[in-house]
Amino acid sequence: MGMIGMYARLSPAQLQRTLDDPAFGLRLVEGMGDAEEDGRRLDVDKTWHAMSFLLDRLDFAVDVVFGEQEVAGSPDWGYAPPRYLSPARVRTAAEGLAGIAATALTGAATRQELFEAGVYPDVIWTRDEDALAYVEAHYDGLVTFVTSAALAGDAVVMWIS
Repeated sequence: MGMIGMYARLSPAQLQRTLDDPAFGLRLVEGMGDAEEDGRRLDVDKTWHAMSFLLDRLDFAVDVVFGEQEVAGSPDWGYAPPRYLSPARVRTAAEGLAGIAATALTGAATRQELFEAGVYPDVIWTRDEDALAYVEAHYDGLVTFVTSAALAGDAVVMWIS
């Protein structure tokens, strides 16, 4: 299965309750299920590392892949405790992402460059000619997700599952 990048939108009240009681946050997110129909959860599959690498190259101001603050005291939600962006940081991220089209994100990047940089999953860069399109498609989903969260005034919690 591999390491999958996961996101969930939480209202400010849900975020505060999660920070006060991390077990509540895990139950809340698990209760959301895997369905993305309502826009409260997002799965970016294995593109998280490539998006992080490419956004770092653009000096993007918000860590929309790994989050900026850990949910202190939380158990691992996969490979580590979850991290989050406050509603204010979600708004900042949405504003910045709006100015970066998927093709601008991948820009001059090559599959060879991502392979040599050790970007997960390394096997995709040498075998799949459409690997950058795969990243672009998931990036577009992330932009939509973060924008929707910003418009609703939500926080975003992220983890690698």
